[in-house]
Amino acid sequence: MINNKFIGTGVALITPFNSDFSVDYSSLEKLVEYNILNGIDYLVINGTTAESPTINSFERDKIINTVVNVNNNRVPLVLGMGGNDTLTLVKEINSLNLQDISAILSVSPYYNKPTQDGIYEHYTYLAKNISKPIIMYNVPGRTSRNMVPNTILRLANEFESIIGVKEAGGDINQYLELIKNKPDNFLIISGDDDLALSSVISGGHGVISVIAQAFPKMFSKMINDALNNKHSIAKSTNDDLFKIISLIFKENNPAGIKYVLNKLNLCNDVLRLPLLSVSRDLRNQINKELNNFNL
Repeated sequence: MINNKFIGTGVALITPFNSDFSVDYSSLEKLVEYNILNGIDYLVINGTTAESPTINSFERDKIINTVVNVNNNRVPLVLGMGGNDTLTLVKEINSLNLQDISAILSVSPYYNKPTQDGIYEHYTYLAKNISKPIIMYNVPGRTSRNMVPNTILRLANEFESIIGVKEAGGDINQYLELIKNKPDNFLIISGDDDLALSSVISGGHGVISVIAQAFPKMFSKMINDALNNKHSIAKSTNDDLFKIISLIFKENNPAGIKYVLNKLNLCNDVLRLPLLSVSRDLRNQINKELNNFNL
């Protein structure tokens, strides 16, 4: 049976920072509350959007505890844990207190550039050695290696604990192939905000979104409308969001979304190096677009 708790809108949380680059836990609490109150379906901690490569293990554990405490069991929590050293990754995951975590989101190995068989063996090892359900994450723009549909479907058919994939290859044809050929109980979750609606209309199950944490009510309603076959209403909302989605990814993620969240008084516009805040030109473009929203 399909895992209904991950149908709809998940939010890939940022990590707010203070001006001295320390983690701003107060803003994180505010952001979590804002998203839950405005209707998102689940939260993703420690993903790429959270600048996870710059977060040490002490900060990560405190971030998890902060989100767990604010959430208070209101929505499911997914923990992002990926790496390019399979054995070390599994040891690290198994060392954590995962009592309040519903699933692990694990990105396909990056930098090493494994073959498709190598990717298959990586997730096989995770599936056999981790007690939590696993959502695979395909993002070739960051990993430099596309996890092709045959590899994803092979894993989906062989392991019940691999419950879905966050697909972020930016290729609607890959979405369609996965949706057409997936097992009945396997989730196809969009990792591309600009393709989320098309994916859901085509039979996908929702999204793990970046822009949704700025506009949780609006974005969640759009996805729910699509899931409930209210396609014309959902398309109208998508048209309203399309330009701001494009702008926040124009330079890098999460610089764009952090600037928008700063305009909403939800966090500082601070990133850890090597990432930088958006350029003055992009700030001006985002400001102009935000004037179209009732903030």
